[in-house]
Amino acid sequence: MQRLQKLNRAALLAAAVYSSGAILPEALGPFSSTFAEAAVARNIVVRGNTRIEEETVLSYLTITRGRNYSAFDVDESVKALFATGLFADVSIQPQGSTVIVNVTENPIINRVSFEGNRKINDEALGTAVRSQERTMLTRAKVQTDVQNILEAYRRSGRFGASVEPKIIERSNNRVDLVFEINEGDKTGVERISFIGNNSFSDRRLRDVIRTRESGLLSWIRSTDTYDPDRLAADQELLRQYYNRKGYADFRIVSATADLDRENNIFYVTFTVEEGEKYEFGDVEVVSSIAEIDPDELQSQVRTRTGRTFNSLRVEQTIEDLTVRVAEDGYAFARIRPRASRNYDDNTISLIYYIEEGPRAYVERINVIGNDRTREYVIRREFDLAEGDAFNRTLVDKAERRLNNLGFFERVTITTQQGSAPDRVVVNVQVEEKATGEVSFGIGYSTADGIIGDISITERNFLGRGQFVRVGVGGGTDTQNYEFRFVEPFFLGRRVALDVDAYRRVRDANDYRSFDQDTIGGGFGFTLPLREEELTLRLFYSIFQEENDDPNNNSTSVTNCNTAELSLAVCDSLGTFLTSLVGYELVYNTLNFNLNPTDGVYASFGQDFAGLGGDSYYIKTEAQARGYKEILPDLGIVGSLSLQGGHITAIGDERLRVSEQFMVGGNLVRGFENQGIGPRDSRTGDALGGTFYFAGTAETTFPFPVIPDEIGLSGAAFVDAGSVWDADSDLVNLVNNSGTSTVQSNDFALRASVGAGIRWQSPFGPIRADFAWPLLKEDEDQTQVFRLSGGTRF
Repeated sequence: MQRLQKLNRAALLAAAVYSSGAILPEALGPFSSTFAEAAVARNIVVRGNTRIEEETVLSYLTITRGRNYSAFDVDESVKALFATGLFADVSIQPQGSTVIVNVTENPIINRVSFEGNRKINDEALGTAVRSQERTMLTRAKVQTDVQNILEAYRRSGRFGASVEPKIIERSNNRVDLVFEINEGDKTGVERISFIGNNSFSDRRLRDVIRTRESGLLSWIRSTDTYDPDRLAADQELLRQYYNRKGYADFRIVSATADLDRENNIFYVTFTVEEGEKYEFGDVEVVSSIAEIDPDELQSQVRTRTGRTFNSLRVEQTIEDLTVRVAEDGYAFARIRPRASRNYDDNTISLIYYIEEGPRAYVERINVIGNDRTREYVIRREFDLAEGDAFNRTLVDKAERRLNNLGFFERVTITTQQGSAPDRVVVNVQVEEKATGEVSFGIGYSTADGIIGDISITERNFLGRGQFVRVGVGGGTDTQNYEFRFVEPFFLGRRVALDVDAYRRVRDANDYRSFDQDTIGGGFGFTLPLREEELTLRLFYSIFQEENDDPNNNSTSVTNCNTAELSLAVCDSLGTFLTSLVGYELVYNTLNFNLNPTDGVYASFGQDFAGLGGDSYYIKTEAQARGYKEILPDLGIVGSLSLQGGHITAIGDERLRVSEQFMVGGNLVRGFENQGIGPRDSRTGDALGGTFYFAGTAETTFPFPVIPDEIGLSGAAFVDAGSVWDADSDLVNLVNNSGTSTVQSNDFALRASVGAGIRWQSPFGPIRADFAWPLLKEDEDQTQVFRLSGGTRF
């Protein structure tokens, strides 16, 4: 502590010299009474230096042997020596014609350590401080280190942290530097408020931003602390949300975070101006390049007249037009949208001007901050490379792609002029984040009893951008094992390769009358037809299915216990190999894949089984789901979904029960799993059908009196569906037995109405539904209450 006090006195002296520009009496010594007189330095002697050479000290002096010097020279010499950072104390004193320079060297740091830190480890704090072992100790550097440590704790949400540096002296002018840390309690965000929002409630806007209010779940998340970078990102998220909802004039007046130091909490307030809501008016494409026909580019326009204004659709249209024009040989063309507002009918008309841009080339792309992610993973997200024509639109597109990868906390792309006026250097600054996770879930469902799983997932495997997942799960009657690998850029092209292997074991239960053990795998290729919206997946799958009679544990049809099982089920027992190819076309504009509030998801696919193996069929399935905020201010979201399918055997082959569609409470609530459709009148076994369809209309809403962080919401729904027309060979097998018939084989609509509760729990989403059948057949099996949940989190 004496050494630190000495450093403090020396620093105060230096500060006085620096700030006043005049010498202090204490520093001048004998010069204080002869300030204006000049003297001659016949000799200069340096004292107190042990590690630093005398010539080094003399080199910083403005006093020279054999020349006159004054108080000003002494003043400048003291300043220069202090400015080196090498000395804790400096004084210059004359003794006759000799000038004595006394220095006290700064000590050497023997060790830097941290005490009291639990939330941030030594390694992380070590990167935040400038003071390092075997370097000189300076007070300025220590003060900077204290501020850096405090900033690290503030970014982790602890604004009450304090740091006290301690110096422990060792031999040979060495010291140990110890930072004693009091981390304090976590500084949470007590309340997030919005001022000026009329179209959307505070609750809805809190869902848009990343910052969360402190509450019951604070122990498992870190987003309920104040982070200035996150607050800036939240402002951008709010702008995007309003601009995509039609509010083109939206702006954020202010975003403040007020710290209540007494209670160690923050109050965050966003003040906004929403402006008017607009729709797209007239949309036109105009080209100043004679060879480009604007009419041929209309198919690339995503901004349709009469639709709600959406800034994302404008950006995507500019990108699509840029790529299309470049493909036609105009790499330097620029697309400039010009908007004109009509305030009378609240429309925005757009003209996309295509013009020849300045000729500039990409000289170099610098990637900075990727300690783990391979550089090529970042570079491949660009549609341009070194030497290509520079295009700002394509650079912005790459920035959005990089942010969407989920590998980085933030991505910033800047440009600067290269070695020539027509050369541009692109700098890509990334900040990486953790991409691996070990997840688990546990829960209960009325279909499978107690369920749970554990999985290891890495979204950026070895920094190569690959996805790997290994999982094990199961329940009372089920076991699941799976492996999945995805290479998003197969052979350097924007084509994703996926490989998977799995085993699924299903024991007989109340709705399944046979045991089933399936082992399989496959691979597929996903091609983007229209980026971010339309994709095509081509795949191959092979699996072996073993269906057993649970009563005699035999796979032989002749030994089937026909007293317990339908003849159709008995016919499907055994071990079968299925080898198939297929495709799936997917259109996706959902704003969130989990809990969407806007957008459409639609798919159409077919499987063709018969490439060897024991199965020969063509299966076709399609589905469509749409979501829209009915009352955004109240957080009420409506959704409609419709799906259906058909399977037919190829040639004279018959379908097995396990290959046909089964419908029940999984699609039409109010019924058991496999609770509707063709059924054996004697055993009650579900036989499935070759046709099915199901539709749902649902509304979800938050509970107004329950805090957001609890994650509870309600739902009201209407379901309808049917499955019919079992394989004719199976039907004949049952009907000709003389003891039973196939019931409900014709189309008959089933419908139900109900309400439910959704809980985004710490252990995954859980849903409980109460449904009452409105339309049903006598043979159907109903189930009023259905509980499911326990998925990964």
